[in-house]
Amino acid sequence: MKREIAIDGKTFQVELTECPVGSPFTVKINNKTHEVTLEHEPDTAKSFLIKIGKKSYKIELQTFDKDSSFPVKVNNIPFKAEFKTAAPKIVVTAPSPLSFQVQKPTTTLTEGAVVAPMAGKIVSIKVKKGDTVKMGTVLCVLEAMKMENEITAPKSGVVAEILAQEGKAVNDGDTLVILK
Repeated sequence: MKREIAIDGKTFQVELTECPVGSPFTVKINNKTHEVTLEHEPDTAKSFLIKIGKKSYKIELQTFDKDSSFPVKVNNIPFKAEFKTAAPKIVVTAPSPLSFQVQKPTTTLTEGAVVAPMAGKIVSIKVKKGDTVKMGTVLCVLEAMKMENEITAPKSGVVAEILAQEGKAVNDGDTLVILK
């Protein structure tokens, strides 16, 4: 996911693929790669710790607003942040230590398309072309943020096409399976 974000008026190009809690991952900021670890801070669902190299930063968020600026505190220092390019709406909620709900942009989809609800890796495909499935049948398993998510059929039908491949990464909104 690539975004242009302004912090106190200074613009940064940020590229993020996945942010597993407790495991190192990479973030590109203005094409410079940083190794980051996301650690939840248990005192509140709206704050968390990130570790970049040997330095830790406490991040506090009240709300995100994809259409206007929003406050963010880093180590108790307030900043004004703003998405300069289309950005997902991110909401930090309990009870999960850190969960993001992403509001997807409206796109035109192929009829019967079953899409990835988030970025991740396809762990297994449970159906094959021509299979008849009922609503709720597991089509494939998507691993994201170290959790396996079953992707199920939203309706009954026949598997017309399988676009996902085991072991391959997918992006949020990618078509995985087409049902007819």
